[in-house]
Amino acid sequence: MKKILITLLIIFLLIWLPYFTQTYKLKTLAASDLPSKGAWVSLEKGNLYYRWYYPDAKVMNNETVVLVHGFSTPHFVWDGMKGFLLDAGYSVLVFDHYGRGYSERPKIKYTKDVFVQSLRGLLDSQKIPGQVHLVGYSMGGPIVGHFASEFPDMVKSISLIAPAGFMAENPTKDWWIMKPLIGEWFLNVFGSRLVFQGNENKNEPPREDPLALSKKEFIEKAGVQMQYKGFIDALLSTARNFNLFSTQEMFVDVGNLNKPILTIWGTEDEVVPFIGSKELMIYIPQSELLVLEGGKHDITYAEPSIVGAAIRDFLMSQSKAEA
Repeated sequence: MKKILITLLIIFLLIWLPYFTQTYKLKTLAASDLPSKGAWVSLEKGNLYYRWYYPDAKVMNNETVVLVHGFSTPHFVWDGMKGFLLDAGYSVLVFDHYGRGYSERPKIKYTKDVFVQSLRGLLDSQKIPGQVHLVGYSMGGPIVGHFASEFPDMVKSISLIAPAGFMAENPTKDWWIMKPLIGEWFLNVFGSRLVFQGNENKNEPPREDPLALSKKEFIEKAGVQMQYKGFIDALLSTARNFNLFSTQEMFVDVGNLNKPILTIWGTEDEVVPFIGSKELMIYIPQSELLVLEGGKHDITYAEPSIVGAAIRDFLMSQSKAEA
């Protein structure tokens, strides 16, 4: 009996120690941790980080583009491409979802409504005149779609970059990683692999786009948010409570809004397979589709010159059509 207890204790320690090692140094995000530029806005669920970028007064067109990032990587994914929008006269608003980047990590269920209402709360707080142009990347695609469906009068156009939501069913629903306690342990111990996927320092040539984020830079920037408590919990809660795989009905509703829509997708996307673009075009036939041959899921920051220029040209074409 004594040997059994000792064995169980050893097993417990072997399981607990990696979790403890990864979590005991985590800090609670505070206002003092925020960058010198940008700020928090106090919303119902907590403080949300945002930052404005403004074009030169000579080219300002008084229109706003709101960039909505995806599942795990915060607003830095837009750094390489936002200049194209600024040069064209658009004001640009970026922010971090709850649980990511410099936004607080409330202990809540991260449902679709949390993301939609936080975006609404942010826009209301900024008192933006007129409609906004929404750009959604990966999980940001369904968020933008749900938002446009609920608040169509606030939206002027929609741009989707490799949007999630086009699988027949959720392939993760029966994964052991989704189970209580097991998921918390696994993601806290191995979560960095999920966040850094595809950006590890491998012996590969650097990205060709001069504005691209290098893999080293990506790891450094993404790693910042992982030093704060609640990041991994937010990812896991999102995976459990936000339908990232089957949002066809919502995209049908978006198609019926008759809004100008641009979709950008890479043919080698390993996260949201390119085949989903065919389904999207059925639901939203009016969408323009830009196909990036060989593009992966990281096109927003790996090929920002193409993505940024495409969104700029799309928005400017809409302005010309209205003139």
